[in-house]
Amino acid sequence: MAGLGNPGLKYEGTRHNIGFAVLDQLAAKKSIRFETGRYGEVAKFSLAGQQVVLLKPSTFMNLSGDAVLYWMRQLKEVPENVLVITDDLALPFGKIRIRPKGSSGGHNGLSDIEAKLQSAAYPRMRMGIGSDFPKGRQAEYVLSRFSGDEASGMDAILEKAAEACLCFCSRGLSVAMNQFNS
Repeated sequence: MAGLGNPGLKYEGTRHNIGFAVLDQLAAKKSIRFETGRYGEVAKFSLAGQQVVLLKPSTFMNLSGDAVLYWMRQLKEVPENVLVITDDLALPFGKIRIRPKGSSGGHNGLSDIEAKLQSAAYPRMRMGIGSDFPKGRQAEYVLSRFSGDEASGMDAILEKAAEACLCFCSRGLSVAMNQFNS
């Protein structure tokens, strides 16, 4: 499972780092810690007899494919088993959408993963971050922190997303889609 974001304190808590935030929530729920590995921070736990690996790439958003491809090769994992968690401007704030494949939708992190995997056929969970920004200010918006009202609802959103991740791992993509796509 790969949560997309940018490394460093400068980006912590930004809209673009919601993928990292979901994995942090999941790690806290499982009482595990991330360790620095090649191309990112990695945490592992067991679920229903299977090892689950959480990856927060250190390659910055636009080169996320390097980290995802590296860890897929290390773990001998197929794309269908790797859930990529990312922000989405096209979804209303707080909405979760899980899909088995799709286009990058202009998201640079997903574009890089597609380029490195040479395929768009990998599951993704898009997290709605809203789109309340003036024309031409998209980059500033995704790198901004959530507003007060949004921030107050983040715990519930991150908990729901963590549960969706666990459902994906234990019950599969179809069940996760049916249960968590809002």
